[in-house]
Amino acid sequence: MQGKYPVVTLCGSTRFKDQFMEVQKRLTLEGNIVISVGLFGHSGDSEVWENMDEGTLTRTKEMLDEMHKAKIDMADSIFVINVGGYIGSSTRSEIDYAIAHGKEVRYLEEG
Repeated sequence: MQGKYPVVTLCGSTRFKDQFMEVQKRLTLEGNIVISVGLFGHSGDSEVWENMDEGTLTRTKEMLDEMHKAKIDMADSIFVINVGGYIGSSTRSEIDYAIAHGKEVRYLEEG
């Protein structure tokens, strides 16, 4: 909590950019501080990966994964963007991390 406002970190595949934006707006209007992804590597920010050699690409992905877990540490809960029930390996790792650290986990689509 930051004052009276709960903090929520969004998790999910970055291919669901539109849903991330919709959920971010909704949760903000409900009175939450929302932490989201820094870029949408699977839908719109593909230039981030252009001209990266394999080693740099791997280090960058690892850094982004670590940063997102730090965002989970800052939050009271996570909200999983699981369109069509899809949860990839990175998101599964974030869910497991959140649970292990006592965070509430909510889902866009219950399943």
